[in-house]
Amino acid sequence: MGTGRKGGGLKPLKARISKGINVSSYINVADNSGGKIAKVINVRGYHGVKNRQPKCGVGDTVFVVIKRGDTAVVHKVFPAVIIRQRKAYRRLNGVRICFEDNACVLIKDTVKYEPVGTIIKGPLPREISFRFPNITKIANKIV
Repeated sequence: MGTGRKGGGLKPLKARISKGINVSSYINVADNSGGKIAKVINVRGYHGVKNRQPKCGVGDTVFVVIKRGDTAVVHKVFPAVIIRQRKAYRRLNGVRICFEDNACVLIKDTVKYEPVGTIIKGPLPREISFRFPNITKIANKIV
């Protein structure tokens, strides 16, 4: 007997992620898909208190609008995965991790999480590699 769910969902992260990015925050686009700066407009799967602004952190899937970049992608909505945040979060071994910027990677769909770009600029945390192996394939540095 199963639990009634199909697909099993996403794997759990190996860290306690503190949510450091609000909805309507501007974040960098870390891949070569054509976007430079994106605005977070929705957090996928967020369940919270009424009238509280949704937050997201490393490993969360969000929907973004490209604000600056190539004219082919500006003012278009894309799903994205948050890969870096400035707010420190704690790994299970006690180490705290934080980055210089808030960044995301644009993805094609929210089922297979195939990235739009072919290269990720900057480091990628190890927590992303457990949940999103397709994004890890195009990363050049994993911290």
